[in-house]
Amino acid sequence: MRNRSNDSNYHWDYQDYRGNYGQSPARARKSSGLKYFLIAMGVVILLVGALCVGASVWGSKPAPQPDQDSSIGNELEHLPEIKRCLTPFRTGALGKLDEQLETLEDISGRIAAVLVDEPPFSVREGGMIREGYDDEVDRLRGILSGGKGFIAQLEAREKEKTGIRTLKVGYNKVFGYYIEVSNSFKDQVPADYIRKQTLVNGERYITQELKDLEHEVLTAHDRDAALEYDLFAALRTEAAGQVTRVQLAASLIAQLDTLCAFAEVAAQNHYCRPEVDESGVIEITAGRHPVVEKVRGDAFFVPNDTHMGAKEDRVAIITGPNMAGKSTYMRQVALIVLMAQVGCFVPAQRAHIGVVDRIFTRIGASDDLAAGQSTFMVEMTEVSELLRCATKNSLLILDEIGRGTSTFDGMSIARAVLEHCAGKLKAKTLFATHYHELTTLEQELPNVRNYNVAVHARGEDIVFLRKIVPGGADRSYGIEVAKLAGLPDTVLKRAREILRELESQPRQPHTPAAREDQVSLEGMAEGAVADILRRTQVDALSPLEALNLLYELKSKLQ
Repeated sequence: MRNRSNDSNYHWDYQDYRGNYGQSPARARKSSGLKYFLIAMGVVILLVGALCVGASVWGSKPAPQPDQDSSIGNELEHLPEIKRCLTPFRTGALGKLDEQLETLEDISGRIAAVLVDEPPFSVREGGMIREGYDDEVDRLRGILSGGKGFIAQLEAREKEKTGIRTLKVGYNKVFGYYIEVSNSFKDQVPADYIRKQTLVNGERYITQELKDLEHEVLTAHDRDAALEYDLFAALRTEAAGQVTRVQLAASLIAQLDTLCAFAEVAAQNHYCRPEVDESGVIEITAGRHPVVEKVRGDAFFVPNDTHMGAKEDRVAIITGPNMAGKSTYMRQVALIVLMAQVGCFVPAQRAHIGVVDRIFTRIGASDDLAAGQSTFMVEMTEVSELLRCATKNSLLILDEIGRGTSTFDGMSIARAVLEHCAGKLKAKTLFATHYHELTTLEQELPNVRNYNVAVHARGEDIVFLRKIVPGGADRSYGIEVAKLAGLPDTVLKRAREILRELESQPRQPHTPAAREDQVSLEGMAEGAVADILRRTQVDALSPLEALNLLYELKSKLQ
C-alpha cells in the first residue's frame, strides 16, 4: 500500500485547510467557494479523453461532439477562481498544487471564441460556431434566415426594371424559383429572360441571377454545416495539441478535490490527525467507524480503543454475541489504518498508525455457484490466498473462519489459521469467532490477546454495550439474539430445552459411519440397470432394439 503520509507537510497542510471549514466564517466561505468550483469542473478528464480519440463521452460514436469541446471550455474557465483560492497556501502539498496548476485561459478563451455557449449535440447540422467568428458562416446564415427577403428584393428590382406591375417571383418543387409574367405584359419581357413554362394566363421565366440566388438559398444549409464542421475539426485538432496541459490540470484538480473532501469530512465529523510512521504499531484511542456512525445518526456510536504492538499483542481474538459489534470494530480498525495511510484525518481522539503493506479481509458469506464453489469453498479459497500473500507487515481481518463446516472441522481450521498468523506470519490480526475454545491460545502463544464485546444480561434479555473489553466471552447468546430477530416463542422455548440438554451431557467423540454403509459407484450402476429393466416393456421391443438395450446395460455395468 502506498503511504501518502510520508510527506511531512501533507497532514500539516491539511490541518491548515481543515481550519478553513471549522474556525473562521470568512475562511469557510472561501472553502465553500473552492468546493463549488471543483464541483463545476465536472467530468473534464473524461471529456479530455474523448477529445483525444474523437469519441463521444456517452457512446461509441467516432465523431467528436461540439458539446464536449464546449464543456471543456466552460469547465476550464473555473481554473482561475480555483487558483485564486489556493493563493494563501504557499508551502506544502497545496503550495505545490498552486505552483503546478495552470489557468489554461488561452485554451478556454479559444474555445469560447469559436463555439456558442450551448452547441448542438450533432456536428453535421451546424449552429455550433459563434456569430462573428467566420464571415462566410455569417453570410450563409444570413441567407438561411433571410431567404424570403432576398426574393422580395429581387422581385421589387425586376418590377422596377421592366415596368411589369404583375411580375412576381415564385417557387415550386419541379422548376424551383421562377419569374411569372401575365400574357398582357409578355411584350415587355427583357431579352435575358429565359422561358421555362407556358401557362393559360401567362409565362414563367428564369434568369441567371435568379438561378444563382436559387443555388445560394437551396444549398446554404449544407454549405454552412460543412463549413462549421471544418472549423470545429480544426478547433478540435488545435485543442488536442494542448491535451497534455489539460490532463495535468485535471490531475491536479483531482488531487485538490480529494484534499477538499478530506478536509470537509474531517471538520464535520471531528476527526484527528494521525501519527503515521514505520513503528509497526496500531494504537487508536476512541476509534469510530466512519460510515456506521453517519448512517445511524439517531444512535450514539460507542468508540473503542485498539492496541497492537510492534512485537507483542499482535493477534486479537474477539468473542461475543452476534450483533454485538465485532465485525464493525474490526472493519473500523482497517478503515482507520487505510485512511491514515492515504493522508486523511481519522475518526478517533488519537491514532498512532504503523504503516502496513496490505490489508486482507475474510468477512461475510457468499458463494459462486456458477463456478461450482460453495460458501465454505469460497471462504477457504480466500483464506488460502490471504495466508500465501500476507507478511508480518500486513493487517488481517478474519471473521468467523470455519463456520461453514462441521464443528470439529471448523474449530480445527480456525485454530490452525490462528496459530499460523501468530506464529509463522506474525502479522497483525483481528480474529472474530464463536469458538470459545480458541481463547486458550492466550496462554499458549505470547503475542495473542483475548477481547470480547461487553453485554448486560437481564434474565432472558440482553443489552449490547458495544464496548470491546479484555478477556474472552463465555457464551454467544445466540438464542437471545434469535429472540430479538422475532423467532416464535415456541421455537425459542424448545431451543433453550435442547441447549440445557446439550450442556448437561458430556461431549461424545465423533463416530464415523461404517464403511459398508458408504454408497459405492458399483452399487449405483447396478441400481440404474435394475431401474431400466423394470421400466422396459420387453414384449414391445424389436430384435434390434433388444440388442441395443443389452449393449447399453452392459456399458453401464463396466
